[in-house]
Amino acid sequence: MKSAVWMVLFMSAVFSSFQKINSQLVVNLTVIHNATSLGAVCLDGSPPGYHLHRGFGSGAQNWILQMEGGAWCNDELSCYLRSKTAYGSSLYMGSWNFSGILSNDPNMNPDFYNWNRVFLRYCDGASFAGNSEYRNGTKRLYFRGLRIWDAIVHDLFPEGLQHAEKALLSGCSAGGLATFLHCDNFSQLFPETTIVKCMSDAGFFLDVKDKSGYNNIRHFFRSLVKFQGVEQSLSEKCVNSHHDPYLCFFPQHALKHIRIPYFVLNSAYDVTQVDNIFVPLSSDPCGHWKNCKLNYTMCTPNEINILQE
Repeated sequence: MKSAVWMVLFMSAVFSSFQKINSQLVVNLTVIHNATSLGAVCLDGSPPGYHLHRGFGSGAQNWILQMEGGAWCNDELSCYLRSKTAYGSSLYMGSWNFSGILSNDPNMNPDFYNWNRVFLRYCDGASFAGNSEYRNGTKRLYFRGLRIWDAIVHDLFPEGLQHAEKALLSGCSAGGLATFLHCDNFSQLFPETTIVKCMSDAGFFLDVKDKSGYNNIRHFFRSLVKFQGVEQSLSEKCVNSHHDPYLCFFPQHALKHIRIPYFVLNSAYDVTQVDNIFVPLSSDPCGHWKNCKLNYTMCTPNEINILQE
């Protein structure tokens, strides 16, 4: 139940942040209907999708793929709840506002405004990495993030991705974590002449204990990797260097084995990590950290020291 609550709270925060975005560029959803024949489906069995806005001029041969974020699900309840939303079914997906790194405004996005820009919709709950399914009576859930990733990339190839001169794989939050899992794989799709780089935005989730001394996020990621069958998406080199494969779901362990140039963007006080990893509700049942978590300027010197550590 805790994982379901964690997921709902996180997704609510993501929705709130996206609602604040004011962008005039609205891009329609492209649904890959034939992906279902390959088993590349969302949690509910619906086909995956993405949004593509064509590049032009000097950026016509360059591509940026942005992987959507939105937490994870690690058990039947949290994944079932997710399957009834746009984070688990293309039936609930609509058009998308392209802003920030996807914007076509050169003043807002001077480096990538005229590139081919793609937003990959996230509907599997395991950072585009699972490859299994779950059945319980009449209830059926598909964990096919890895196949969704392959289906989207191969659908984009005839659209011009295969001829890319420059390609950047990026992502935010759970999508940022996904870039650690797929960076090297992405680079191998292109000839050596293609310049390929990766970037994670707010996706560097730390393998650390919470303030009570319990490693809550390890427990969560371990159950996630096992439940969704993520092992085959993890770096073989990383897995061979750790006693537990699930540790390679953590960016800090996976990054050591990535050979492609990689950019990491993360805030010093990441809201998601402070609220759910460093000081989850289970480690602060009396709510002593409530004011600090609502507004970091109200943190006590001791609380700041704990966060810094």
